[in-house]
Amino acid sequence: MTSIMRTRVSRAWTALLACLSVLALVALTAGCGSARSYGRTQLTVWSWEPSMPQLVKGFEHDNPDVHITLVTNARYEELNSAIQDGYGMPDIMQLEYFALPQYAVSGQIRNLTTRTDGYEAFYTPGSWASVGMDGNVYGLPMDSGPMAFFYNDTVFKQAGVDASKIRTWQDYYDAARKLKTIGVNITSDAGEASFFDAMVWLAGGKPFTTSRDGHDVGIDLLGDAGTQEFARFWQRMVDEDLIDTSTTMWSDAWKKAVGDGTIASVFAGAWMPSLLLADVPGTAGLWRVASMPTPNGNATNAENGGSALSVLTSSRKPDASWRFIDYVCHSRTGIDTRVKGGAFPADVATLDSPEFLSRTTVTDSHGVQVPYFGGQQFNRVLSEAAKHVSTQYQYLPFEVYARSDFRSTVGKAYTWANNWQRYRMEYQRMLAGKTGNARNPQSPGLMVTIEDGLSQWQQNLREYGINQGFTVTDN
Repeated sequence: MTSIMRTRVSRAWTALLACLSVLALVALTAGCGSARSYGRTQLTVWSWEPSMPQLVKGFEHDNPDVHITLVTNARYEELNSAIQDGYGMPDIMQLEYFALPQYAVSGQIRNLTTRTDGYEAFYTPGSWASVGMDGNVYGLPMDSGPMAFFYNDTVFKQAGVDASKIRTWQDYYDAARKLKTIGVNITSDAGEASFFDAMVWLAGGKPFTTSRDGHDVGIDLLGDAGTQEFARFWQRMVDEDLIDTSTTMWSDAWKKAVGDGTIASVFAGAWMPSLLLADVPGTAGLWRVASMPTPNGNATNAENGGSALSVLTSSRKPDASWRFIDYVCHSRTGIDTRVKGGAFPADVATLDSPEFLSRTTVTDSHGVQVPYFGGQQFNRVLSEAAKHVSTQYQYLPFEVYARSDFRSTVGKAYTWANNWQRYRMEYQRMLAGKTGNARNPQSPGLMVTIEDGLSQWQQNLREYGINQGFTVTDN
């Protein structure tokens, strides 16, 4: 073979090897990730927001350099495990307002203050206050949950009560007594921490205080006036069997009782309309919405629910993460997508818009417009409720634990009440000769009150806070 031929063969082999290398690289790329995501910034988002898949699609369309992996079934337990293990954390996490301070104090979410200059006026005071701590911002509000009074108007009228005129807690108590005469409980509460905290907030209570840096904590469940006022009021309702203490909210039993009218109303956040439609569709047209009754009839309110999007400190893509949460929580497109999906807005512009205020229907899962509240422009009530949310209530920097401990402490008062009602009914049946034997029924033991539960809750919270390194005082 001549030198010229050897050169040509060598060049041919070189070209062939180069082609094979390119093909190998393409194959490897296809094995490691789809062509759709190759070369793009990868973000992981943990969120249970129903409209999030649509939001992700819209964001990726407008930001083709970013690909998002959405996880919809992860909550605080999974986040805490990932933080403890040191890997597997998302870039962005949906956090309820009560949980956000805990992750801000521990340094797990980024300080966004420098990115949010001028944003405060965009949001309602209650939602904006919920993402701040020590003058800094740790997330953008996604939605809000100003409390409102949702009631079955037909059932109330059967008891001779005009629920739209209920203004004070005394009015509410009087209505509950009338409903009881027709075999109806005005509401249910099996011992829900979120509800208890919201009602204390509504009463002007401030049982928890946290220093600006989050390390000094005050706990005063026993001396705080608002906490004690609600505890006394609710204990009276429990003692007189005016509320259902055995049925847990969102359970099948609760849906049945709300559906058949034996539970006549709910105190809940403004996110409730779409959930009522989804869980109790058969009562469409019977329900109405009113402002929350307060201790003295004053126009004040509290948040019950609501959440924000925050960027994890561990994320190596803070700029892309910020672009996403700004799109979801601050852009007109993102907000409109969530509101159409049933979320209650946190921004002032939407709450004041004629289109939002004049709505008389709730959209079901099939896109059908349902006049669930009998033609009432219910968003007018909810929008007004958002304007009256006080901003003085503070969450604990370990609120996630606090709420998990509520059931084993304050919750015992509800369990005891439920057992006592069973005991009393059995005893009355025995006296009437309707039982099979004459023995006394088993006593539920010594009475447990909400006050007893608060004492135990305070002790547990104090011990937990100290063990976690906080300086805790009993105010």
